[in-house]
Amino acid sequence: MEYVGLILALIFFSLLFMNVPVAVAIGSATMLGVAVAGGTFRPEIIVPERMMFGINSFPLLAIPFFVLSGILMGRGGMARRLIDFASALVGHLPGGLAYANTITCMLFGSISGSAGAAVASVGGFMVPEMVAKGYDRNFSTALTTTSATTGLIIPPSNIMIVYAVACGSVSIAAMFLAGVVPGIVMGLCIIVACVIHAARSGAKFEKRVPFSVLWTSFRRAFLSLFLMVIIIGGILKGIFTATEAAAVAVAYAFILSVFLYREVKFRDLPGILRETGITTAVVMFLIGVSSSMSWIMTVANIPGTVSAWLLSLSSSPVVILLFINLLLLVVGAFMDMTPAVLIFTPIFLPIMREFGMTDIQFGIMMIANLCIGLCTPPVGTCLFIGCGIGKTSIAKVTPAMIPFWIAMLASVLMITYIPALSNWLPSLLGK
Repeated sequence: MEYVGLILALIFFSLLFMNVPVAVAIGSATMLGVAVAGGTFRPEIIVPERMMFGINSFPLLAIPFFVLSGILMGRGGMARRLIDFASALVGHLPGGLAYANTITCMLFGSISGSAGAAVASVGGFMVPEMVAKGYDRNFSTALTTTSATTGLIIPPSNIMIVYAVACGSVSIAAMFLAGVVPGIVMGLCIIVACVIHAARSGAKFEKRVPFSVLWTSFRRAFLSLFLMVIIIGGILKGIFTATEAAAVAVAYAFILSVFLYREVKFRDLPGILRETGITTAVVMFLIGVSSSMSWIMTVANIPGTVSAWLLSLSSSPVVILLFINLLLLVVGAFMDMTPAVLIFTPIFLPIMREFGMTDIQFGIMMIANLCIGLCTPPVGTCLFIGCGIGKTSIAKVTPAMIPFWIAMLASVLMITYIPALSNWLPSLLGK
């Protein structure tokens, strides 16, 4: 058993560096790990069985619904309405388009629950607009890429559902509530970076739009914004569960996109459903193989070994928390969020409990760290999408990313060392 952890790590990272898909790397490493464990464990039986148990969870039914609602929103014209509202609200300020970009990404990312959809939908409009107004293309791309990740912290969020299942001790509703304030904090940190950039570039005030224009843009965006109220309010009031809320989100997005905005046609629906099925299959496969790896790690007592090692490094909570943040940043740079949450939650959560951190706060801290990984090479999904939308390259956009990485790191540290940011709202509402 003492060699299982070493086998898992060597096989997994070797396959990862060979560009083998993450799910295949996790599954292959787990099969070999179970084989090395020996005893009564037969990998051809244990691994499929654990994969089945991993995805046999009612809360996970929310994922395909939120995926479908996110696709409908991305294609249904909601991004354009949110952009118009944010631009009317702050566009007159120095660097106003940058603030509007951030606010739109926060709103759209939270409504759709997808950072990638936010980059593609918002970036497709905002990057060309910002470039036309004199903003640097790489700056505009970097801003959109980083701002979009805030939508994974502000509810609803698929990754919070995955964490709630992996943790087992917190509800999805509590995680949704816990993400509101930290998500806003991260967005504000990114806006601060935009303010500094505007001051250095000598940006000037522009003419404020009339109140009638602001009101009109708000009215056009209101129905899109109201989705968050329906989901969070319905869950808090006990009208429906998080899974039922996801189904409500699909119905609401369908009505808006097809009947009111009329930007999604009935002929588009088969393609949308096919894309939803493919995305859901990938996510569920990742959850299944990650669950099987988590199981063999628990059997081999890897979480206990790692916990004892970390606690032996220092008795200072500040140092240990900082070290775990660094480890999560490295993990996020090389691994997708879903397997990272499923694999590393059972490893790090017991250590966090030792230092008095709640399960809710740790979940938000972990997700915030992994959000940074979406904006960094080599795996950064949002970074690749952003470069494609912005028609630039990773080499060119990386220098422009640095101030926003710093802003996101600052927000992660605040989430880590200020427990109230994550715990206040759930405790206030008794979750």
